[in-house]
Amino acid sequence: MLEKDIVNAIMKYLRTLPNCFCWKEHGGMYGTAGIPDIIACVDGLFYGFEVKTATGKPTALQEATIRKILAAGGTAVVVRSVDEVRNVLEGSVH
Repeated sequence: MLEKDIVNAIMKYLRTLPNCFCWKEHGGMYGTAGIPDIIACVDGLFYGFEVKTATGKPTALQEATIRKILAAGGTAVVVRSVDEVRNVLEGSVH
């Protein structure tokens, strides 16, 4: 499965949740390097989801950004499926 397919599936899932505001962060010259692929606020909690394929690995900059989000009190993780996102949200919200 391609990364973009995983991103699309996660976005589709997130859009079904009540009290969820989310967007796909687009890279490029006008974006901020290292920002997770998907940013979400669910029930007032901040999430950054760095999406990777089964064999993909985050870059050093992505790992550093995840650490900064965690230090600021948000949740940031590398995910590879909708199930992983669901598990993160259930663990944080409940």
